[in-house]
Parts: sequence; structure tokens; C-alpha cells
Amino acid sequence: MTAVLQIGNRLIAASEIIPLLASYNIIPQLLCESIIDSAIASMTCTPEQTDLALAQFYQHWNLTSEEKRQDWRARYGLTTEQLELIATRKLRIEKFKEVTWGHQLKSYFLKRKRQLDKVIYSLIRTEERGTANELYFRIKEGEQSIAELAREYSSGLEAQTGGFVGPVEFGTIAPNFAQLLYTSQLGIVQPPVPFGEWWVIVRVEKLIPAQLDDFMRQRLLQENFEAWFQQQLNQLSPEEKIWMGIKDKPTQSQEAGAA
Repeated sequence: MTAVLQIGNRLIAASEIIPLLASYNIIPQLLCESIIDSAIASMTCTPEQTDLALAQFYQHWNLTSEEKRQDWRARYGLTTEQLELIATRKLRIEKFKEVTWGHQLKSYFLKRKRQLDKVIYSLIRTEERGTANELYFRIKEGEQSIAELAREYSSGLEAQTGGFVGPVEFGTIAPNFAQLLYTSQLGIVQPPVPFGEWWVIVRVEKLIPAQLDDFMRQRLLQENFEAWFQQQLNQLSPEEKIWMGIKDKPTQSQEAGAA
């Protein structure tokens, strides 16, 4: 047996690799990483970027001397070029994101902005319409505040915060309720409206517009990357989809046959 990998006292031969990957359910990850490697194959790093990535890699693995580095490469059968590819992989993925979607990020942000904007609001919800109307008029007449009434009457977790909720992104809120908040006048208590099993009273306290800053850029680039990656998975062969646990949607003819 010609060993290609040693783990502890165990020597693993090339012929054992695929069966082990399958038994440990690692093939899905291998397929995923292979898709990414193909996509970033043309991405390159400057010598300075490579040196910095290698320094961080060596620090992470405590490879503090050239002897340790050579031993580490020998243990895993890696050339210097292969090690550089490993060390710079994360950076090359980021370069791929920027090259592929960076030029259209502003328009994508504007398309997503309404969902990315945040809102802070006060909320009271109750199952009884009559109770909701009474609470609304108490607030309007200045008899009690939303915070006081929410602590006493609201049926959700907002009772613990005096009705105060947020900041939360509009995209994380149920669409109908998000529309109610988005169209509400700032600082004005809205009359009770039915929402699912509840009657709700809301007041929008603050709107926080999303900004295309560095953090948002990275987030939106990642969103595009994940959408692209899902498309790549959908293009896998039937055998590869089996490994990934992906089930194709039945065609109309198949659905008709099943019916």
C-alpha cells in the first residue's frame, strides 16, 4: 500500500480516499468546494497579498519555522504553489465576488433597499377588537402611554419591552405588516388593524435608511455569490445531485402522471 496521507498512526492509500469521503459524507463538501475552485481559477493575487496570506496561514497553524513548514507540506504532499493557493483561497473568492458583481452592486442595492431599511416601532397586540379600541382611545386621550399599556395588555414578547421593537429590517417582517409600518406616519399612533389572529396598534418611532457602506457591500456581494452558487448546484449531474441531496422538481408531465 502506497500511503498518500498519514493521520496519527494510520496510513491512508489513494484507493481508500473516495470510499472514506463517501462514508464520512464529505463528498457534498468536496463538490461544493470544487465548484468554487473552478470559478476562482483565474483570480490572482499580488506578491504582497500572497506573502500576507501565507504569513497569516503560518500563524494560524503555528508553522513558526521553515523546518515546520517543510514538514507540514511533506506530510500533506503539497508543493509550494499548492500551499499558496490554499493560503490565498479566501482572498481569491472575495476577488471573484468583486469582479463578478461589484460593478452592479449599486443598482442591486437600490433594488433591495426597501427591504434593507430598518424600523423601530411600538406595538400592542390583542385578540379582542374591543380591547384594542379601548387601548387606542386611552393612548389618544393621553390617559396612558403605549409602553404602559403594552406591558399590561400586549400578548407578545413586546410586552417585556413596553411595546418597543427594533431596529429590524423591513425584509424580515411579514410583508403585510411591513407595508403597514412603511406607510405609517412617523410618531403617529395608528388605529387598531386586524393582522392574522391579532388586533394591533402600532406607532413608528424611527426609520433608519440602509447605507451602501463597506459592511453592506460585503453582505450584498455574499448574497449574489450564494444565489450564483445555488444556480451551479442546480446544474449538477443527476448523480452529483444525489450526493448533494438535491431533489429535482417534478415536471408537469410527471405531476400529471402521478395524478
